Amino acid sequence: MYILGNLELFLISFLSMAPFSIVKLSPEMTQRLVANGIRLTKQRAEVFGILLQKRDHPTATEVFLRAKKHMPSISLATIYNCLEALVDCGLVKQVNLDRAPTRFCANLEEHSHFYCEECGSVSDVVLSLNRAWDLPPGFVVVQADVSLRGMCPKCSAKGPSGAGSSKRESQVFEDGLTAEIHNPDNHS
Repeated sequence: MYILGNLELFLISFLSMAPFSIVKLSPEMTQRLVANGIRLTKQRAEVFGILLQKRDHPTATEVFLRAKKHMPSISLATIYNCLEALVDCGLVKQVNLDRAPTRFCANLEEHSHFYCEECGSVSDVVLSLNRAWDLPPGFVVVQADVSLRGMCPKCSAKGPSGAGSSKRESQVFEDGLTAEIHNPDNHS
């Protein structure tokens, strides 16, 4: 279980004083929740609204910090329960990137994720997965989760951070997608 650190506790108290915008679900989204078997509590509506309002793939803690602005009495455990219910009914996807905390995505279109190793942002990217995969006979792909790592446009415009003596290379894929490849074992 994730334990809040001192910085996060500070942010909770600091952000609770900041101005905020009210998150409201449209009648269509409310009907979608009910159609997927979710009892629409105020807390679930708030969490789902937060994910729809700013599609930046927040962690449960980030959702908690945002929800605290509107619902000061909401707990982190409630946030986890709401997120679990939304994932279970298929309205939200979990995004797992290595050992980082799980992030949540309300974009249900077919897409992948790009993780910026400099600033930590996660962006939706569309990849063409129409190419044939070299799978052993008998394997059937039902779902493919692809994540890319590198630098976002904002960070790549600043240039490499120079942290460490690792080497960064660019690779251009057949469909024109470019990715920065970070190889910490390759010192030059």
